[in-house]
Amino acid sequence: MKKKIVVTGASKGIGKAIALYFGAQGFDVAICARDIQKLEAVATELRAMGVLVISSVCDVTNQQQILQFAAEVEKQWGNIDVLVNNAGQYLSGRVIDEPQGHLEQLIETNLYSAYYFSRAFVGKMMAQKSGHIFNISSIAGLQAYPNGGSYSISKFAMTGLSKALREELKNEGVKVTNVAPGATYTDSWAGANLPESRFVQANDIAKLLFDTHNLSASAVVEELVIRPILGDI
Repeated sequence: MKKKIVVTGASKGIGKAIALYFGAQGFDVAICARDIQKLEAVATELRAMGVLVISSVCDVTNQQQILQFAAEVEKQWGNIDVLVNNAGQYLSGRVIDEPQGHLEQLIETNLYSAYYFSRAFVGKMMAQKSGHIFNISSIAGLQAYPNGGSYSISKFAMTGLSKALREELKNEGVKVTNVAPGATYTDSWAGANLPESRFVQANDIAKLLFDTHNLSASAVVEELVIRPILGDI
């Protein structure tokens, strides 16, 4: 039976690369994002590869939409093998003077979404005694950076979520990996006026996740840190 993966925020960037890479390796793929046109473009690309796809518009700050998407995946597939909590947002600023509401918005997008998606799917993983949750955090969730502000706070919190899930699920056969990418060549860096070679490639992250998932059942990579060869930007 083909394995099944759910990728949030899959309409572009890292999420899109992960969805396409796992699809190319024979996985059925469920994707969600807010931008229906970009999401459907990814779904079309996957279907052209012969991949079975579930595609749904989902605002990850809306708990009801998260639960509806998870219910649709369960209805069609029953169980899944991999959950990638990738959906996220970056807003720059300093804690001391960033716009009011930055913290709430980033916590909702970057933390609560991963929390609710994990809770929605983990029961089935525990029942089947297998599964893998990848949380796409950031190097900003490992150390503070200038103008990181609430973004860094939200990613530290996501790193904490990964550690909590890892502890809770280690006896259930379910793996948890916290992924901390450095600057990755996506739309987030549009206008940076730097060569593509200065960045991590989104496909590098996708390949790392696939290889990490394919370790033996008795081994888990708890954290992946990926930086540009020349260091942080």
